[in-house]
Amino acid sequence: MSTNTSEALKPEERTQLQRVVAASMAGTIVEWYEFFLYAAAATLVFNKILFPQSDNPFDAIILAFGSYAIGFIARPLGGIVFGHFGDKHGRKKLLQLSIILVGTSTFLMGCIPTFEAVGYIAPVMLVLLRFIQGFAVGGEWGGAVLLVAEHSPRDARGFWSSWPQAAVPMGNLLATGVLFGLVAVLSDAAFLSWGWRVAFWLSAVIVFVGWYIRTKVADAPIFQEAQEEVVEGEAGYGVAEVFKRYPRGVFTAMGLRFVENIHYYLVVTFSITYLSIQVGVESMEILGLLLVAHAIHAAAVPLVGKVGDIVGRKIPYGIGIVLTATWGFFAFPLFDTGEDMLILVAVVAGLLFHALMYACQPAMMAEMFPTRMRYSGVSLGYQVTAIVAGSMAPIIATFLLRNFESSIPISFYLAAAAAVSFVALLFTRETRGIDLLEIDRLDNERRAGERAARAAG
Repeated sequence: MSTNTSEALKPEERTQLQRVVAASMAGTIVEWYEFFLYAAAATLVFNKILFPQSDNPFDAIILAFGSYAIGFIARPLGGIVFGHFGDKHGRKKLLQLSIILVGTSTFLMGCIPTFEAVGYIAPVMLVLLRFIQGFAVGGEWGGAVLLVAEHSPRDARGFWSSWPQAAVPMGNLLATGVLFGLVAVLSDAAFLSWGWRVAFWLSAVIVFVGWYIRTKVADAPIFQEAQEEVVEGEAGYGVAEVFKRYPRGVFTAMGLRFVENIHYYLVVTFSITYLSIQVGVESMEILGLLLVAHAIHAAAVPLVGKVGDIVGRKIPYGIGIVLTATWGFFAFPLFDTGEDMLILVAVVAGLLFHALMYACQPAMMAEMFPTRMRYSGVSLGYQVTAIVAGSMAPIIATFLLRNFESSIPISFYLAAAAAVSFVALLFTRETRGIDLLEIDRLDNERRAGERAARAAG
């Protein structure tokens, strides 16, 4: 299937594209099931049984979120390694490896003994496994979205490539559903003792399903053509090459990600802490509300992706940034009411604002780089930001709440992040409808010109 046609897909092409979308989504659902499972467990479980306790409940939570941040620090490293080899050997092979790594590390998390039993060995084991999990997830995103984007027709790339993004809230939905079920049927003591481990062990079953589905697809023809040049040494690839040739794409992608990444983890991770500790809402109640919110988020992402194919990527992204800047100022007061419907409104609004940015990212970032270095480019732009954005957001928010006993500083923190991303958006080119083959052609012409200049000199 060609990625540069704007004609309607033939039935067999549509079937193949749907198979590619399913393969990308299957793995992404699995990996984000496991990633969100950790995020929820950091507040509901790990802070209680894997870390030393103190008189202030926020202290253990900050330690748990510190281990949570390790996964984000590992993600850029995973993006670099997987991007490097994915640009040379293919998206499919690296995606199969990433799903095995994240599944194994998550299963082993369910086997960690408590702090009471083994002392500081427990958090050390958690941190090591979290690093492996983050490393694997760092390589997942770029490969999953590119597998779809490089198979998609250019006039519908935003829609089709947004489906792996929708798989993230689906994975969160699955994790929330499993935790909700366990919390509902088990006593608090049973859940803390062994129930939470079941959710981690279930990953083994889900991983096998995702891995199997990914064996049934192939890399896009446009990648296979570019791969020949890379393997034969005619074209460079990897991190050094993408920074040398396309630094603007990498840095604008990082800036665009900044507020989106912070916002998401305030909504889906820190909100659990805020509602549980600050407001006093029961765990089952919080998980039930998140269950509804994740379902709405998953449905919204492809719709925004479709809109991006019609009006361009920048308009919905810009609206999402502006709305996100306002979220903290009304969401935390709604949380403080303790009323389920008002809490749900705040969470759903936050995730809808997020969808306006998140749905457009795969197409925007794929269209910034030529095929020979696209995996490295999008992985760097997407994952490096996570070190200072998503990884730190729950820690910073918890620290601000602990020290100021108010949500207002958190709201200003989010608004400041929105300003950073809005500046990045101003420097971003609109790429709706661009031909990926044309990007490769221009890149080849540029390299040919440089070779000619060197020969003449």
